[in-house]
Amino acid sequence: MSVSGVVAAPLHFGSGPAAAVLNAVRVGAPATRDQLVADTKLSAATVNRQVNALLECGLVIERPDLLGHSGVGRPKVPLTLDRDQFCVAGMHVGARRTALVVADLGGRMLYSHAIRTKELADADAAVAVDRLCALLAELAARFSGRRVLWAGAAIGGVVDDATGVVDHKILNWERQPLGARLHAALGVNVSVAEHVQAMAAAELLLSSSLQRTGSSLFFYARETVGMALIVDGEVHQPARGAGVIAGLPVRAGIFADDPVAPLQSVIGTAATKAAAARLGVEDTAGVVADDRARVLGEAVAVMRDVLNPDEIVVAGEAFSAHQHGLAPVQAAFTAATLLPRPPEIMPTSFGVQVPEASAVAVALSAVYADPLAVVGA
Repeated sequence: MSVSGVVAAPLHFGSGPAAAVLNAVRVGAPATRDQLVADTKLSAATVNRQVNALLECGLVIERPDLLGHSGVGRPKVPLTLDRDQFCVAGMHVGARRTALVVADLGGRMLYSHAIRTKELADADAAVAVDRLCALLAELAARFSGRRVLWAGAAIGGVVDDATGVVDHKILNWERQPLGARLHAALGVNVSVAEHVQAMAAAELLLSSSLQRTGSSLFFYARETVGMALIVDGEVHQPARGAGVIAGLPVRAGIFADDPVAPLQSVIGTAATKAAAARLGVEDTAGVVADDRARVLGEAVAVMRDVLNPDEIVVAGEAFSAHQHGLAPVQAAFTAATLLPRPPEIMPTSFGVQVPEASAVAVALSAVYADPLAVVGA
């Protein structure tokens, strides 16, 4: 079943020639047609057709001002994305903070606004959803000179991506039609995705890599925990919804009385403060940070041993809060993994703005997957 105005987010590289050319322009700009032929492996005739179509609909523009031509022959005018004509709007609904953002065609944030999610949790669910949608529509209206191509929402909990209906236990949202209400508020097509899958999509779609092959494990930990898998340029989206690692058994250490506890129960702010209080230290003390890094490293090692990805990317305050960065997590991971040649754990490309990037990625995924269809819609 689908809902009018709600489209499941295609969290992958587009397979069509227009998508390939648009992505090559995004990554390689300023790019000539000859460069696009080399980057996409398409024929010169196909590239020319797609470039002309993308120029006609305004997704790319010619930039003769960037021409470094000298000598005899017709200049080859560089191409770039048109970053001024279009935009997308998105929201990331987190357990503590909700981000609203407007971005250009390349994923660059034009404006963002954050509100405390607690304000939503204290309101009636339908009222909270309507308020969020109205706030995002108000934000997008500030860019009236641009056409909003698409809207995206990234949220934890259970997401039906075909209908945009969400359940979020922490917010006490049950069967809330977030997608339909966002479509009504903005008047454009909308995609809604599980937030960790959306963060993984940001790494895939908004980073500087033209192609992604092999597999990547994306692991998120803040107040909640989650993971997603990227395989050969596509975020894995199980038919029955995102998997859950909140209950992954871990050695609790200082964070619980029992020797083993569910991962999510020992990672967040409440668990950190409680452990510090029991030890009689500040919650920023090294002993607390070190043990949380150990828990995280061992948890990532478990998932690495099960999935054996080619690379591992992590995000979230739980990973970034240690004064020595990812080094203690890496050490615990290397000690715990049972497979040989442990990879280096890499931080997200988006730092503390990974929630905003996830919302933008959901909104842009349809544009990148089938650009001509989206602009013609």
